[in-house]
Amino acid sequence: MKKGKILFALAATAALILGACGNSDTKKESDKNTLSAIQEKGEMTVGIMGTYAPYNYMNKNKEYDGFDVDIAKELAKRLDVKAKFVAQDFSGLIPGLQKGKFDVLVSQVTITEDRQKQLDFTEPYITNDVKVIVKEDNTSVKSVDDFKGKKIAVGLGTNDEAFLRNELMEKVGKFQINTYDDVITSLKDLDVGRVDATINNVYALKPIIEENGFKVKAVGEPVKSDKAAVAVKKGNKELVEAMNNALADMKKDGTYKEIFVKWFDEEPQAD
Repeated sequence: MKKGKILFALAATAALILGACGNSDTKKESDKNTLSAIQEKGEMTVGIMGTYAPYNYMNKNKEYDGFDVDIAKELAKRLDVKAKFVAQDFSGLIPGLQKGKFDVLVSQVTITEDRQKQLDFTEPYITNDVKVIVKEDNTSVKSVDDFKGKKIAVGLGTNDEAFLRNELMEKVGKFQINTYDDVITSLKDLDVGRVDATINNVYALKPIIEENGFKVKAVGEPVKSDKAAVAVKKGNKELVEAMNNALADMKKDGTYKEIFVKWFDEEPQAD
C-alpha cells in the first residue's frame, strides 16, 4: 500500500473512532434525564422559581415549600426517588431544562402551543384563573380593555408576558410592558404607582399581598385560564407516562386533593 493510501486509511479510521465517541457522548447527554437515569441515581432534579408563593418558595426554615414543591415531592416518591430542588428565574427554566440542568420543571409552567414545540408536558395538575390587579384606589382600569396607554407589569418570560405582547396589545391598542423577575417587585411598583396594573392569578398574589400589606385589588372577570403541567425535555415520553400515572394515582387515592386543600383552602376544580 502506498504511503498516501496508508495515511488516508489511518485518518478515516481515526475519524470513525472520534465520530463514535462523539455519538456516544451525545447519547449519554441525552439519556441523563430519562426515567431510568433518574431512578438509577435515586434523585430527580426539579427546576422551580423558588420565589412564587404559595406555589414554590423558600420558607422560614430555609427550605423550599409550596404547592408545586409538595406535588414534586409526591411524584418523586412514587418514582421511588428523592426530589432535589434547584431555583432559577422563570426566564431561565426552559433553557435550563433543554440543556439538562433539570430533569423536570414543576413551577407553574403553563401549557402553550409554542412551548409544546420545545417541551413535552404531563397532563395538567392545576388550572389558574388570571385576573387584572390594580391599586385599591384605581378607578380607571376595570379590565384589560383599559390597558391602552398604560404601564403594565408582568413576569419576564412567562405565559402572561406572551399573552400581553402577542394577543392583547393587538386587540386593545398599544401599552407599555414592564417585565420583572419576581412577583413581589412587580407588586411593589404597582403599590407605589410606577405601573398601572398587572395580571396574575389570585392564588399566587394572596399570600404576597397579605404579608407585605400591598393596597391592591383584583378587578373584572378572569382574563384567561391557564393549565400548568410538569415539563420535561422533548421526546422524553417514558418519563411523561410515569408522571401521568403517578398524577392519576394521586388523584385517585386523595393525595392530590389533600395537597390542594392544604395550600388553597378549597377543593380542586373537577376535571
